[in-house]
Amino acid sequence: MKITHTDIYRFSIKMRPFSIATGTMEYAQNVFIRMHTDTGIYGVGECSAFPMIVGETQETCLAMAKDFAALWKNKNPLEIEERLTELHKYTAHNFTIKSAFDMALFDIASKHAGLPLYQFLNGLKRQIETDITIGIGSIDEMVKQAADFKSTGARILKVKLGKNVGDDIRRIAKIRESVGSEIILRIDANQGWSFEDAIYALTSMADLNIEFCEQPMSAWYDDLLPALKEISPVKIMADESCFTHHDARKLIQDKACDYINIKFSKAGGITESLKIYNTATEAGIPCMIGGMLESRIALSAKLHFAYACPEIKFYDLDTCMIGHLEDPCKGGVRYSGYFLDIDDTPGIGADADEAFLKNCERFSV
Repeated sequence: MKITHTDIYRFSIKMRPFSIATGTMEYAQNVFIRMHTDTGIYGVGECSAFPMIVGETQETCLAMAKDFAALWKNKNPLEIEERLTELHKYTAHNFTIKSAFDMALFDIASKHAGLPLYQFLNGLKRQIETDITIGIGSIDEMVKQAADFKSTGARILKVKLGKNVGDDIRRIAKIRESVGSEIILRIDANQGWSFEDAIYALTSMADLNIEFCEQPMSAWYDDLLPALKEISPVKIMADESCFTHHDARKLIQDKACDYINIKFSKAGGITESLKIYNTATEAGIPCMIGGMLESRIALSAKLHFAYACPEIKFYDLDTCMIGHLEDPCKGGVRYSGYFLDIDDTPGIGADADEAFLKNCERFSV
């Protein structure tokens, strides 16, 4: 089997503005690819650039995608490790756009095997329930959104913090008061606090029953994470501190976190995400599968990944529920409230809607 050409699409998705500690996104800066082969099988991949976290934009992803497509032309897509090694030798980092190409390889390989991706990865289906994320806004706005989500059946809320530590403490206290004790609350500072702020915030939240805090400080201060973990009454999850399994290995050796958040757009796709998962699982560190602002296409691949990784404990699979104003996906993952499922079709089981693609800028290499 050989790759004949790759179609690359500027996959911009309109959305309500969504704010975290490091900035606001007004549309999902995604890229979608279809990788065609001489057998008629093609693979799809999608990535979501979040420049304030990964340092990639939609423009850089598109530029690198053209180079990657040319590099792989006439190569065998079933040789997944070999193809990915070529990308890593060609350029350092650029994990977001690499994740779309990695995803397309797995879509082709599992379609070629006639298996849903999770079965190709030796996984089994199980019940998956996602949290739902509340972006940063005024305290009143965030409390109202928490109550609204609870009224629609949400049982796990993830609350974005990291702007002002005093306001952050008040936000969580008011949200906990509003939703009651039965709702699971997670918080994510997205690197927004200093070491001193993180200690103040987390010790002040000791009685609010917070499941964990994601990335309290900038990854620059990973050397301070072990001390924070010792002091904090709230469990610490590494997110922006962990892009690859080498990061995971160092965090674990340093006893710097309780949990790790795996994201394809940070890791470079399924291959590296499996390495992070295996590294963490061997050390007894539970993981979460999360994302940026992907549509249901990449979300479908993440659900397959979750099925294949039974020790994943937390699911942050709400990327297309937190502001997308259009759905560019055909087939793929389905939501029943906050529970996810997908049909047992070969591959990822999702594709782009042709009507949506007609309005997308396309490059063919």
